[in-house]
Amino acid sequence: MSLTGLFLCTFLVVHLIGNLQLFKNDEGYAFNNYAHFMTHFTPIKVVSYLLYASIILHAVYALILTLKNKAARPIGYHQSAGNANSKWNSRNMGILGTIILVFLATHMQNFWYQYKFGTTPYIEYHTDLETGNRQTISSDDLPANYDGYKSFVKNGVETVKTKDLYKQVAFTFQNPFIVLLYVVAMGALAFHLIHGFQSAFQTLGFDHRRYIGLVKTIGIWVFGVIIPIAFAIMPLYFFFKG
Repeated sequence: MSLTGLFLCTFLVVHLIGNLQLFKNDEGYAFNNYAHFMTHFTPIKVVSYLLYASIILHAVYALILTLKNKAARPIGYHQSAGNANSKWNSRNMGILGTIILVFLATHMQNFWYQYKFGTTPYIEYHTDLETGNRQTISSDDLPANYDGYKSFVKNGVETVKTKDLYKQVAFTFQNPFIVLLYVVAMGALAFHLIHGFQSAFQTLGFDHRRYIGLVKTIGIWVFGVIIPIAFAIMPLYFFFKG
């Protein structure tokens, strides 16, 4: 659980950096190029399979550990004050993880599945390399002769033809229920990581007093505050942008 959890934390950082392209005022040019790169560059595809396996293993081991804990003490305590020696999020990691799992399934269906197999819109970017001016041709449907991502330069004009995942994101985040799910899930992620990040290092034996303070600081401020807030801002940005 510790190793898969830390790998997933690393992925969150990379995923956030890439998704920040959504805030560029370029009609999705940077984000759509990023989306194509992430889904077609072979080393990234291999890492993606490791990511899917890590999510599954993390969830399975969570269930196994929960069952082992219950089996170790089939009869509960007559009286228990958990808040006396543990924090709320550490006692409810399963609930937080379940919320995150529901979010992941929704997220994959809305974007990964739609991008690979669904009805993601289409866009062409024509950029004059001398002036930097860019024109776009957009369609809600892929053209009949669409044969994948194309990028080429002709007569000083760069042409990029691709699926418009940016438009798919903007459309999806007009649904208030989807936006609410994302915001709640990022709240669950924050509490999950505040405990999980530090706990992973402790499980692996890296809990010396010289650096445990730094681990806790990173766990709280980077993974418990900055990353969840940044991800939560994205659906809110598109929802209120309209």
